[in-house]
Amino acid sequence: MLNVGRERDRLAKVAPEAALLLGAGRAILLQLADPQVGRAVAEHSDFAANPLSRLLHTLDYIYALSNGTEEQQRKIIEHVDRVHGPIHGSRDRDSGEPAYSAFDPRLQLWVAATLYDSARVIGAQVLPWWSVEAGNELYQQYARLGDALQMPVDYWPEDEAAFDEYYSAYLEKLSVSASVKAQAEALFAGTQAPWWIRLGLPLMRDVTIAQLPARVRELFGYELTASVQRRNRWALHVARSVSRGLPRCIRVLPMRIILRYVDSLSSAA
Repeated sequence: MLNVGRERDRLAKVAPEAALLLGAGRAILLQLADPQVGRAVAEHSDFAANPLSRLLHTLDYIYALSNGTEEQQRKIIEHVDRVHGPIHGSRDRDSGEPAYSAFDPRLQLWVAATLYDSARVIGAQVLPWWSVEAGNELYQQYARLGDALQMPVDYWPEDEAAFDEYYSAYLEKLSVSASVKAQAEALFAGTQAPWWIRLGLPLMRDVTIAQLPARVRELFGYELTASVQRRNRWALHVARSVSRGLPRCIRVLPMRIILRYVDSLSSAA
């Protein structure tokens, strides 16, 4: 379990910044682009009916481990373990789709990697106090997110240079099926979401398209049009202004709301 104390100070400061939510769609699409993760999500979740649930569950996991109490951390880890238990599947001989398991440390590493990379990509653009030193410190602490997924700590690359090498090589392994493309569009349609969330999803889609690595953007069939770039610049400008101008108590409000959900989780029997 993530220790509460000095070693999580940077993660505790960065993770709840509302501006980082601009990277949430990016992280989810990077995860889905792994054929094993994409198949697991399609076969063992309600993503098709409620695609935003993956976003919310990702946020409650990050917020609890970065800023939650020991009880909240324990609850979210137990919850994730329970959910992951039945998530496994054999190779489909007809379609060639790969076998998968939610406890595969290589997949756990990729999920943690997408969260870190999206945080650093967005953070460097919208958080006024972001620096190389802050990024280096945050990098070491993000290994804790994978550790809580039961990924062995030594799976996390030693430093950012090693991470960049791993990340670049992994991007070449990604592929996007028609099913995964449909999942991505379902995420941005948000048919089950409240109206006030649906209003923001077209902008979230454009920011995600603009912020994805070029190869992954092409795999999903997205185009970096002038209008997408314009809306992305506007969203980043607003996020920077929010990060500079609003009090922290307001900027971390999404985290406080989601941690209430963590409190409602039942403990393991």
